[in-house]
Amino acid sequence: VRRIIIMEHRRISVGPRDVLRLKKSTNGFLCPLSASEEHGIDFLSFRICEEKEEKESKRTIFEVGNGVPTIGKMEVDYDTFNDDDCFRAIKYTFSEDVLRLPVVSTSLTFKVGDQPIIAFRMIERHYFRNQLVKSYDFTFGFCIPGSINTWEAIYDIPPLKEDTIQEMIAHPYETVSDSFYFVGNELIMHNKARYRYVREESEVDESALETKNPALAERDASSLM
Repeated sequence: VRRIIIMEHRRISVGPRDVLRLKKSTNGFLCPLSASEEHGIDFLSFRICEEKEEKESKRTIFEVGNGVPTIGKMEVDYDTFNDDDCFRAIKYTFSEDVLRLPVVSTSLTFKVGDQPIIAFRMIERHYFRNQLVKSYDFTFGFCIPGSINTWEAIYDIPPLKEDTIQEMIAHPYETVSDSFYFVGNELIMHNKARYRYVREESEVDESALETKNPALAERDASSLM
């Protein structure tokens, strides 16, 4: 049986099959921050929308990026990780209605370096209290050297039981996700997120729905997903 071992400052081989077998969120990161340097991938903006049949009525749930007014609340997870690793760990706050949406869409704009990117793939795993609740697997394909690309994805969200939704609301930041990015079978990026869901009837300070520090939102968009 192949094991995934998390070790500081040591590069290990982790492939798509490995992360698809994970039963809970990892304790740390499965690749160093430097893993993506060879490919020069730079995330520029990220948007989450409620997907509707009428495209013009699509509601933006969250948006952040260089030169883009921030919609929604996010903050760097300084509580969990130290040093530069904290910038690839994000805490999000969403309204509880997001847990009941059947479909959402995301749009990720990114730039690549001087080398072509072949078979760019993202696997995203969502957990609540170490139980897998959602898993997604998207492939972008080929990227031209020096190009700016937009990766649009549709998430068909499996329905959650109402008692699970209430538990997620009652226990903020215990819903977590790991996003793994591959070029071919090589893991080049691993980002983490924790989620807080607030009740719709709660009176949330309007300022709390904005990023605490807008400068961080424009720092390195590789922290977004």
